[in-house]
Amino acid sequence: MPLLDDIRTRVEAALEHVDISPDTLELLLHPKAVHTVSIPVRMDDGSLRTFEGHRVLWNDSRGPGKGGIRYHPDVTIDEVKALAFWMTCKCAALDLPFGGAKGGVAVDPKKLSKLELQRLSRGYVDAVADLIGPDVDVPAPDVYTNPMIMGWMMDQYRTITRRIQPGVVTGKPLSMGGSQGRSTATADGAFHVIDTLIGKLGVDAEAPTVAVQGFGNAGAQIATLLHEAGYRVVAVSDSRSAVHAEDGLDVPAVRRAKEGNGSVESVYSEGDLERCGADVLDPDELIALDVDILIPSALENAITADNADDVRARTVFEVANGPVTPEADEILARKDVAVVPDILTNAGGVTVSWFEWVQNRSGLVWSAEEVADKLRGRMVDAAEVIHARASSAGSALRVAAYAHALERIGEAIDAQGSVSTFGAGE
Repeated sequence: MPLLDDIRTRVEAALEHVDISPDTLELLLHPKAVHTVSIPVRMDDGSLRTFEGHRVLWNDSRGPGKGGIRYHPDVTIDEVKALAFWMTCKCAALDLPFGGAKGGVAVDPKKLSKLELQRLSRGYVDAVADLIGPDVDVPAPDVYTNPMIMGWMMDQYRTITRRIQPGVVTGKPLSMGGSQGRSTATADGAFHVIDTLIGKLGVDAEAPTVAVQGFGNAGAQIATLLHEAGYRVVAVSDSRSAVHAEDGLDVPAVRRAKEGNGSVESVYSEGDLERCGADVLDPDELIALDVDILIPSALENAITADNADDVRARTVFEVANGPVTPEADEILARKDVAVVPDILTNAGGVTVSWFEWVQNRSGLVWSAEEVADKLRGRMVDAAEVIHARASSAGSALRVAAYAHALERIGEAIDAQGSVSTFGAGE
């Protein structure tokens, strides 16, 4: 259970810099609720297949659970538990009124038709309807889920409860109560964190160089934002290949190639590569490029003890969840590579999910400009506070972020009484 082992490692490191009650530690090391469900789906050929799904509520001391639902063939209950813990800390680090939760289904969605995907999504809600709700646990999109799938889930919950409750999920289509800015929120938030901290982390280049590992929704958007802001995006990768150009990539062209042909390398023909001074790399080679900023934005465990020593970047910003293992953290620290943790860098998604939930609950509709301004303020403030805490304590940014989160969770738990309140003899 390496991901679950990571949880204890992260907490233990933060405990050296924060004073929390034994009650808080006891509750945080155990999920509140763990559910595994079977989802029978009638396939287009008439056959019946059963998929395994999960929903984990880790902690709700600060509010309803909050966390995405991912569709991926490698989804396991241990992965979902770890992601739910990270969501608990992420919401606390950003001071959002949520606890942490996560969901997933072990499935390759690329092998399903649209109708099969809809049946699976509605079937998942059928199986977990008693576990979710606007005041209980609020799902959202994650890996290989999207606004349409969230819309199906909201509609299925309406069918079950016979009430229209848009706040049961976030990341919905705008026409169904979704929020402006939600589809790009993870990357938008990450951009604000990068732009706020890059100078503080000792990178003073006029056009810092960037390599982005993973060119999905978040990776493509963060590459675009950085490119537009004058950063030099020299490499991007997907699961099949990577493209690299020392003078910088034409990021919009790479996005068009990826969207049109399914691969970043299709942006170049052989002649284009030579003319542009570009080359095609194995995806794993991107990790070792000499750049100012490395952005892992795919799945967990991208940088491990096996490849951390190859990293030559000055800074790593975790746009994916859990891309750097604790063992890799130690290696990168010895190399003076600053790692900005996922619970800060990629918190833009859950922050705008909060905005969406607030709008659904209040009947308000905020403009794209209002959402962007609120997100920028929230992300910049969190980045500056966590950086200041790390500087004051002489700790890594990850340790400071977790200490910050644990402190807030501890305050909520202790507000109901702790061992000091109910101890023997009192």
